[in-house]
Amino acid sequence: MNLPLKAVFWDMDGTLIDSEPLWHAGEMKIAADHSGYWDEDLAWAGSGTPVPDVARRMIEQGCKLPAEEIGEQLIQYVTDAEMLSLPWTPGVLDVLISLRDAGVPSVLVTSSPRELAENLIAQAPTGCFVDYVCGDDEVTKKPDPEPYQLAARKLGIDPADTDAMASTVAIEDSISGLRAAAASGATTICQTAFMREDQSDGPQFASIDGYDGVDAMLLATFVMARKSGK
Repeated sequence: MNLPLKAVFWDMDGTLIDSEPLWHAGEMKIAADHSGYWDEDLAWAGSGTPVPDVARRMIEQGCKLPAEEIGEQLIQYVTDAEMLSLPWTPGVLDVLISLRDAGVPSVLVTSSPRELAENLIAQAPTGCFVDYVCGDDEVTKKPDPEPYQLAARKLGIDPADTDAMASTVAIEDSISGLRAAAASGATTICQTAFMREDQSDGPQFASIDGYDGVDAMLLATFVMARKSGK
């Protein structure tokens, strides 16, 4: 299948897997165990932001641990849960397989640590991901576009080539991630189904609510529409 779609870049949490409940549960447990206050609203407010930023916010709410230790405990909590079983978002595995079978490479672009990124790729259907960028890579974090620029370079795509970047799709769910993807020049699609955050004013080209009806052809259609100016 010859599609006008060079690649798909995937954020992890809230797009590929519905992991926010795991992160939130870990945050609330750590806060409760160490004299802090944390609730669901605070947890959602930190969704899509790097772990060190969440740790600093937890300290502001009274958690009596250093930010580094909060981060280590939080990552370990989520890692233990995800190693047992990944909470794949409904329908996403079919989309990944559609892209693989159409010859369109998928690259994971996440702020999560390497262990979590590699665990997701290991649990994905064989051959669906060709590479990844993670939070342990030496790149400026989202909302900076650098993670997406690195993902493009891994595929031999010049991030300065605006036409080539427009021929890629980035699927994100948080405002910081949407800003990073859009600034890279990728055709940015917002997944609205699994985040409570309001992304309606984000810089995305289009939005989808779940993965029903989403496949390689539909994602290619977004690219064609953007490049035609529609």
